[in-house]
Amino acid sequence: MPEDRDLNPLLISVIVPCRNERQHIDAFCDSAIRQVLPEGWRMEVLVADGDSDDGTRERLEQRCASDPRLVLVDNPGRIVSTGLNACIARARGAIIARLDVHSQFAPDYLAQCVAALSRTGADNVGGPWVARGTGRTGAAVAAAFQCRWVVGGARSRDVQFEGAVDTVYLGCWPRSVFERYGLFDEALVRNQDDEHNLRLRLAGARIWQSRLIRSTYHPRNSLRHLFSQQRQYGYWRPFVMRKHGQPGALRQLVPAIFVAALVATAALLPWTVLPFAGLALAYGAYLLAASAAAAKAAGDWALLPRLPAAIAAFHVGYGLGTWRGLWDIVRSRTPSADFARITR
Repeated sequence: MPEDRDLNPLLISVIVPCRNERQHIDAFCDSAIRQVLPEGWRMEVLVADGDSDDGTRERLEQRCASDPRLVLVDNPGRIVSTGLNACIARARGAIIARLDVHSQFAPDYLAQCVAALSRTGADNVGGPWVARGTGRTGAAVAAAFQCRWVVGGARSRDVQFEGAVDTVYLGCWPRSVFERYGLFDEALVRNQDDEHNLRLRLAGARIWQSRLIRSTYHPRNSLRHLFSQQRQYGYWRPFVMRKHGQPGALRQLVPAIFVAALVATAALLPWTVLPFAGLALAYGAYLLAASAAAAKAAGDWALLPRLPAAIAAFHVGYGLGTWRGLWDIVRSRTPSADFARITR
C-alpha cells in the first residue's frame, strides 16, 4: 500500500474487479467517469482484469490510454478478492469505493458515499441492493431477489432504510479501515465482502446503509445460472463460519436447514409419507405466498408463474451449496475446484 504521506485526502479510489466483460466494460467506464464528485474532489478508477480472454483487457488498455483516470491493474488470481486487494495496493486515495461492472450508478453515487462517511463516521457505507432484471425470467429473479420474504428480511433490500446494518452492497471505506482490519480474504472465491463486514463488526466497527446511495444491480437472467450462483454462494458460507465461528446472520442458515429437512423426510418415505407431504405442502404454500408478495412489490403480476421456480432456485441452490461446503470441511478437504471459478 502507498504510505500515508502519498495519499491524496481529496481523491477517491474506485476499485473494480472484472473478467471477460467485453460486452459491458465500455458502458461501465462511461458511467464511472460521469460521476459528479464533491467540489475539489478527484477520482481514479482501478479496474483489476483477471486474465480476460474475450477482448476485455485490450479494450481496457485502449480506454486507459485515452483517459488517465482509468487504471488497468493485473489480477492473476482471477477471483474477486484478489482483484480487490490488487486495486487497494495501487490505490492513492484516502477513500476507497467499490463499483461493479454489472451495476448502474446514480450520477451522485460516489458523492453520497463521501457524504455518508463524513455524516455518520461509519467504517463502511453503502446503499440498498436494488435488482433490475432483463427479460421475463430475469425480471422474476429480480423480484424474488428484492422480496424480504425470500431473502429473510435483509435490510440491504429495503430501499428506504437508513441506519446500521450487518452488510451493504459493494461498500465505501476510509482507507484506514483496511490498515486496521485487513484486506479481503483471498481464500474465499465468494462471500469475501460478507466476511470482511463480519470481521469489521466483530472488531466493533460500524457499517451504515444510506438510502441516498443509489444503484441498480443486474441479476442472473436464467434459472440455471441463478441456481449455480446461489450454490456457489452457499458453498463458501461454511468457510466463513469456520473462520469466525458464526455466520454473518442466522438467516443464512435457513436454506441449509430446509434442504436437510427435505432430505430427512424423503428418507422416511418407505415407512411414511406424512412428514414429506407436510413439508412439501408447507413449502408450496410459502412459495405461493412469497411469489404473490414479490409480484405485488414489483408491480407486475405477470411474473407470478415464474416466481416459484426462481424462489426455489435461491433456496435449494444455496442450501445444497452450504451442505457441500460443510462436507468438504468435515473431510478436512481444501475447497473444491468445482467451486473455485466465478459463475456468471
